[in-house]
Amino acid sequence: MDGDIADLVGTIALARKYGAITYLDEVHAVGLYGERGAGVAERDAVMADIDIIEGTLGKAFGVMGGYIAGDRDLIDAVRLFASGFIFTTALPPAVAAGALASIKHLKVSQHERTRQQNRVAKVKRELTKIRIPYLENESHIIPVMVGDPVKCKMISDWLLDNYGIYIQPINYPTVPRGTDRLRITPSPVHTDEDIVKLVTALSELWSICTLARSSAAA
Repeated sequence: MDGDIADLVGTIALARKYGAITYLDEVHAVGLYGERGAGVAERDAVMADIDIIEGTLGKAFGVMGGYIAGDRDLIDAVRLFASGFIFTTALPPAVAAGALASIKHLKVSQHERTRQQNRVAKVKRELTKIRIPYLENESHIIPVMVGDPVKCKMISDWLLDNYGIYIQPINYPTVPRGTDRLRITPSPVHTDEDIVKLVTALSELWSICTLARSSAAA
């Protein structure tokens, strides 16, 4: 929920030292990082060193479903013994076809990844200008810090009802008390006008809710 990224190289070294299995959750990264969109492990050139990689066909790939990837014996063991897998149904053919088309496209196209990073950087710049506090990180997730559960939910509701903007409020127990936040994920298709509308709305609501702003604008 902070938008941070794990130290994969250090974690892999620690796992090797103690004979542990590595399991990497890439559901927020597949499609968005790496030369072929395979995730942070591809970006950091450690895919071959991870035992199990979890991904999703939702989010960047735009459909639904999830998966894990690993060596053949491990995946066979999951197929044979994991009741959670055994008692689920396969993806509908139309969804599988949509996922395949999306993955094929994002394996060769850098446009969407480049555009999204541009949008993320712009949102951060605009938030900094009006001193709206957010957590700095290296990912595409922007946690805007509210710090009050009631006001966090209220801002989320007002954004949707009055501005047509949906942002999920994140409260305890998902995050520690007092660190309530709005979790923003800009997409490649958000325009400059969309970003101005969002930042202007947040600034207005920040004043209405008498929330603290950052100490200085960049």
